[in-house]
Amino acid sequence: MNNAISVTVVYASAPDNADTTVSAAGIWTKNLSMVPGATVVQAIADSGFFDCHPQYPRLALVAGIFGQVCAPERALQDGDRVEIYRPLNFDPMESRRRRAQHKQNRLSRT
Repeated sequence: MNNAISVTVVYASAPDNADTTVSAAGIWTKNLSMVPGATVVQAIADSGFFDCHPQYPRLALVAGIFGQVCAPERALQDGDRVEIYRPLNFDPMESRRRRAQHKQNRLSRT
């Protein structure tokens, strides 16, 4: 490709996932050469991510670049690392409320 940009698509599977397409550390990685102007969603599609991870909920796709969540239509730059995030299994705010309530209950008993 002339003037191609190099990007990496990564996904860290859940610790209990027995996926054979990931490394021993549980990280799936794909290096790609893309045309300038390619988007995050194009990189994910070209990487074959959904073929390797058919259980991933496509409608809940959340991705980012270097730890910053971004829109799927964001244009990529040379050297970008596209990160695919796992969907949350719980609401973080609800978990925090429960921990605070548990701590308050424990303190009121002493």
